[in-house]
Amino acid sequence: MSSPGAKHRLGRGGPPGGPATPQQNPSNPYPASPTVPRPPPTPSHPASYPGIRHLPDVGNTLADLHPQDLPDELKREGQDWFAVFNPNTRRSLDINLKHTLPHQSVVCCVRFSHDGRMVATGCNRSAQIFDVESGNLIHHLQDTSINDEGDLYIRSVCFSPDGRFLATGAEDKVIRVWDIHAHTIKTSFTGHEQDIYSLEFSRNGLLIASGSGDRTVRLWDLEQGTQRMQFTIEDGVTTVAISPDNRYVAAGSLDKSVRVWDTTSGSLVERLEGENGHKDSVYSVAFAPNGHQLVSGSLDKTIKMWDLSQPAPRLMQHAARPSGKCTRTFEGHKDFVLSVAETPDGAWVLSGSKDRGVQFWDPNTGVAQLMLQGHKNSVISVAPSPIGGLFATGSGDMRARIWRSVISLRSALHFFRSLSSASLLISLRFCFPLYLTPLNLPLPILYKRLDPGTATCHPRPCPAR
Repeated sequence: MSSPGAKHRLGRGGPPGGPATPQQNPSNPYPASPTVPRPPPTPSHPASYPGIRHLPDVGNTLADLHPQDLPDELKREGQDWFAVFNPNTRRSLDINLKHTLPHQSVVCCVRFSHDGRMVATGCNRSAQIFDVESGNLIHHLQDTSINDEGDLYIRSVCFSPDGRFLATGAEDKVIRVWDIHAHTIKTSFTGHEQDIYSLEFSRNGLLIASGSGDRTVRLWDLEQGTQRMQFTIEDGVTTVAISPDNRYVAAGSLDKSVRVWDTTSGSLVERLEGENGHKDSVYSVAFAPNGHQLVSGSLDKTIKMWDLSQPAPRLMQHAARPSGKCTRTFEGHKDFVLSVAETPDGAWVLSGSKDRGVQFWDPNTGVAQLMLQGHKNSVISVAPSPIGGLFATGSGDMRARIWRSVISLRSALHFFRSLSSASLLISLRFCFPLYLTPLNLPLPILYKRLDPGTATCHPRPCPAR
């Protein structure tokens, strides 16, 4: 399929060349959608999954697998959703639906609080905050001082690290920082000249990064209530992310590039593009938990992982030259990749797509572990919980959903067999919440090793192979 042109990106009320204003009209169903009858299976070659034959060899395009053709160990089904697992790799995860959060309009974004107890969504005219455990709506944030005519979508939301504030970016070009419990606006930042598509709080809570269709990335000082820096590029900015150590801000653009700036000096230290770069607009970027890698998702239907372990000072003198190294390309989605993220333990890359699917990828191999079909329209936003075990999705079907992502029984047994007798296992609640296995048996299995050098708890995912 050819690259989408301007006619695909122009939306009702959106800036020229920017992401389209969300539409509520459902598009034609995909064959993999849970609401659509499936075609008969096509002839295929035997799969490599132990003991299973005559499955199609679809590679990472897991949307081509149909649940009715799969054995129980390669699928998970709910009332209006299903997940299929890659027959060509060891199954390491299980998926289950925790909550469905209905909305009155398209859900443009989802984001967890840093303690994992709340999840925020952005939709038409309001941001909503839900309790993760119960699924109940606990805060509704809407600026009633603005004109109520027409649509005004909240394109991005993010929590402050302490969970007291929620920043929202909208089509009216204003960033609002809400006091969550008081339901009042603490600070407003103005200056952008087009829709705000993306926001990110720094981990120290001092900065907010914003990206806009006006071709700028801006850094805002929360303490002073002022703009600290502005970076201007050649095309609209669709996504921003701040590194875990607060040193860098990354941005994806309609010009197919990812750029990385130093937040202290303002210097451009990386420009990720070129022969191994994306072939179409970049719609999502996210730093890996280690801060040394970056993942990006694009309208070219791929996800890419970039090595940022050596942001060389020499690039300061040649800032316009492409740099950085693409270490892996993840291919398998059948349509635009709209959102990407990494789990907090760095074990999985998540992606949401216009093909309505969410895929989990092994970052070390590029192999897709599973594909989840849980929405009836594009998956616009995916977000893992910072404390692990859950992720959220937002969609054009006017729903957000919270999902459990857990270690499968098969993989857990493999994991325990691999442990040495010297391994120190600790049983804090955070380290082994109650998980559901494919057999629906309660099994507290998520253990983590204690690193004696740092005395901190580090995830140790079950081997994927």
